[in-house]
Formats: sequence, structure tokens, C-alpha cells
Amino acid sequence: MNTRKAYSTDVTDSQWEQIAPLLPKRRDPRGAKATHSRRELLNAIFYITRSGCAWELLPHDFPPYKTVYDYYRKLCRHGVWVRILDTLRGQVRQQAGREVEPSLLIADSQSVKTTEKGAREAMMAASR
Repeated sequence: MNTRKAYSTDVTDSQWEQIAPLLPKRRDPRGAKATHSRRELLNAIFYITRSGCAWELLPHDFPPYKTVYDYYRKLCRHGVWVRILDTLRGQVRQQAGREVEPSLLIADSQSVKTTEKGAREAMMAASR
């Protein structure tokens, strides 16, 4: 049970219901109970992401920052973030009455002309 005051970045119950099945199950060969819930670890990750603070500055009412960072890296290595975003994007598209997967991709690119001389010479000439 979470006894700390909620942050605006905390996952709501309905959000948790959507995200929880996409997270890897905990596997402890000894059968030990987890010290920190997956939801609380995600809440800490979302706090870091939204606030932009350094890992070491994570408030003390979250799990230790090293534990949170290790969980974040595990999710990155296993492609969990991509799976979560793909699933949620599909759900949002369905709610909007669209196909789950987009059928068209538009890519735009732009090139910028430079002088034949290097950029440094061009800038020096402009400042004279």
C-alpha cells in the first residue's frame, strides 16, 4: 500500500490497468517478495521524466534512485517502452475511429545550401 502523498505524475488506477499487463513479470528464483511495487517504480520514472531532475535528486519518498534507474534500464533493454507506446497509440487510434496501424507515412526533409568555403570562413566574411 502506498502511503506517500501523490504526485501529479503518478499513474492513475485506469492507466495502471492498461500498462500493468505490458510490463514483464517479476521473477525471483528464491520467491522473495519484491521490496518495491512495479507501479511505484513507474511512478518514480515518470516523475524523473516530467521534472527533468537528475536520478540522484529523486525525492526520498520514492524507491532508491539506483533501483529506479536499474528498472528503467531493464525496461529499455527489453523493448517494453516501445511495446507500451505501440499499444497505447493503437488504443487511441481505435477510440478516434481509425485503424490501429497507420496506412500512410509522410516524410519531409530539407537541405540547406552552404557556401563552397567552410562555414567558419563564411561567418568571418559576414562579420567584417
